[in-house]
Amino acid sequence: MTGLVAIGTMVYGGDTDEEATHWWVFHAMSSTVHEPLFKPIAFTVDIEARVAKISVPGIVEATGAPIIPPHGGGPHRAAIAIPDGIAFEYAEMGSSTAKTSQAAIALDIENKYGQFNMLRHAGGGVVH
Repeated sequence: MTGLVAIGTMVYGGDTDEEATHWWVFHAMSSTVHEPLFKPIAFTVDIEARVAKISVPGIVEATGAPIIPPHGGGPHRAAIAIPDGIAFEYAEMGSSTAKTSQAAIALDIENKYGQFNMLRHAGGGVVH
């Protein structure tokens, strides 16, 4: 299986047990499934610092940042732990901004829910 086919299979929920990953759930709940795009991606992330940037030129630009409380005092730190979760076990919370240009799904969000986590999959789903 080539890398591109493998990625497409993974994000459509294939090669995992039923209901074992969020990818499987998203695919099962979607009435419209678009063909994947294979484009160059520029991606950086620092989970500990809660900062990230992703760019797919002409498609999407997105950033992640720490939550800044309105009372000041520097970045706020919060996390969610779901030890047996199908999407992640532990995630740092943050703020996200994303805008699509020529994508099939329109996004124009600013300072909304974001999360930073490590995700490991195998045939049975998330590796715990």
